[in-house]
Amino acid sequence: MGMEYYTEVKLMGDAYGAGFSNGLTMCGSQSAAAFRKVEDMGPDAVYDDDRQHRIVLHKKAAGQAVEVSTEFINDSAEAVTLEMLSSFAIRGINADRIHRLQSFWSAEGKLRTESIEELHLEPSWNRCGMRVEKFGNVGSMPVRKYFPFLVVEDSKKQEFLGIQLYCPSSWQIEILCKDDDTLTIVGGIADRDFGHWMKKLSPGEKFVTPKAVIAGGNTLYEVCDKLVKAQKPAISDVDKKMGIAFNEYCTTWGNPSYDNIKKICDKLKGKGIQYLVIDAGWYGKGQGWWNSMGDWSVNEDKFPGGLKKIADYIRSCGMIPGLWFEMESVGANSEHYEDKEHLLLKDEVPLTVGGRRFWDMEDEWVINYLGGKVIKLLKECGFGYLKVDYNDTIGMGCDGPESLGENLRKKVQATQEFFRKIKAEIPEIVIENCSSGGHRLEPSMMELVSQASFSDAHETLAIPLIAANMHRVIRPEQSQIWAVLHAGDSDNRIFYSIASTFLGRMCLSGDIYDLSEAQWKLVEQGMDFYGMASEIIRSGVTVRCEYSTTQYNHPTGSQLVIRQLGSRCLAVLHRFENSEAADLEFLKGGRVIAEYGRVEEDFSAKAWIYEIDQ
Repeated sequence: MGMEYYTEVKLMGDAYGAGFSNGLTMCGSQSAAAFRKVEDMGPDAVYDDDRQHRIVLHKKAAGQAVEVSTEFINDSAEAVTLEMLSSFAIRGINADRIHRLQSFWSAEGKLRTESIEELHLEPSWNRCGMRVEKFGNVGSMPVRKYFPFLVVEDSKKQEFLGIQLYCPSSWQIEILCKDDDTLTIVGGIADRDFGHWMKKLSPGEKFVTPKAVIAGGNTLYEVCDKLVKAQKPAISDVDKKMGIAFNEYCTTWGNPSYDNIKKICDKLKGKGIQYLVIDAGWYGKGQGWWNSMGDWSVNEDKFPGGLKKIADYIRSCGMIPGLWFEMESVGANSEHYEDKEHLLLKDEVPLTVGGRRFWDMEDEWVINYLGGKVIKLLKECGFGYLKVDYNDTIGMGCDGPESLGENLRKKVQATQEFFRKIKAEIPEIVIENCSSGGHRLEPSMMELVSQASFSDAHETLAIPLIAANMHRVIRPEQSQIWAVLHAGDSDNRIFYSIASTFLGRMCLSGDIYDLSEAQWKLVEQGMDFYGMASEIIRSGVTVRCEYSTTQYNHPTGSQLVIRQLGSRCLAVLHRFENSEAADLEFLKGGRVIAEYGRVEEDFSAKAWIYEIDQ
């Protein structure tokens, strides 16, 4: 049997699957076994059972990939409750290695490769007992432990099959083996067991799962490139030239004011910066930015008369002004912290994480309130850039008419609708997706924004490692990489930081008014190089990524990333601790057009743009 798309479903009351699988997986249930394919409609397939339930498996082309989703229709006269419904299910896969991307704060996207033996997925001697590797994420930070991503590899045939799941709330992916030597992969919303998800459908109602995108290829990077290029981000017209952003957070460290933002403007004027973003701390009454969010009243001690004056000044200096919000959260110092009527509840009390609570984004009052506080302020002051942060997770879910997991899904979906509302009311706005850095780097979120914070590892040695990881899951043109500059930086440290930004979207911060002229010259040379490389970054294909370290806090060896567009290549080489002399064999036969940096010693970096014969 060859590879086959099908569906997995579990209805409340039906038997779980056999093979000691209860508690491990809901796949192979009585519900799934009852469905038969009754019709092919082009790429779609229709299944039904004897109880007047229908499933439509939707498939369509997405560039060089396939987009898949599942629709369940209750045509019966009785209500039915879903406990699991797959977005995708594929069986008959020959594979011996599994690739996943782990993710934690400031260590996003680390590649984890394991054999089926290491995962205990080889079938038992008598084919008895389901073997299951189930992973995912629970909560409103969909990239907290893993990316919703999987690649399976047949190393003998050098064949790869990859998936990305578009699910901004709790999700799961399963790898299963039971009856033969092939694998089955299944994924979608985290089910009742994993994410406390149930969905009740009355007679005549239907439910459509989040989509998944699936692609095959002969290398890991070929598959990843197809998956990434299937994403359709809402990049604003003003942002399509890959302009450089300056974010002042690592300059003021959460204490922006009219005076210090003006000082930054005066320093950056005429230096080719497109956006100047005012980060957290512009609001409240001087009680710290973390617990003061929710009221969104401008701190007039810092910004006398409001924000329009500084926004106008930023524009007068030739830059587009940007502003930070964490619009879904309510801090402990907010007057709305006890506003139970409009907050998410769990067990009938406000859902509280540390010093914050969460707006109910399905609540019409909340949407009107945030419309007045966020959208109105952006419009009135002329901000053209919005950084949306999100610094904690709802967890398994919240109170509501359905299950914890379904209520979570609907609240996150409502957040996404508010993103669309902002875009509809301010079409030219550039939106940045940030969630403690990279906790929302999930494809359905990435399709709503122009840019995203790839990590909060702004000043760590791991920056180039994490930036390279992102090539597997998001578009580099969206991946915002900060180079945080300090007066005490050596030339090598400047090269190291600036060259990292060539792996995505350049963003600057730091003690820029304390830099010497010589240091500024190195930065500006890097900005010029970035401008020359921007089209390769945006439209190219990553053809090579090699690194000799698994350590993020103490990296050793080196990393080389090569991205190609036609006959032009961008190569970025970083040396870490105990590195060897750089091997520049990749440049042989190529004509160097531009270069930046140096790699004569540890913790240095260099980049080249070069032409190759095709």
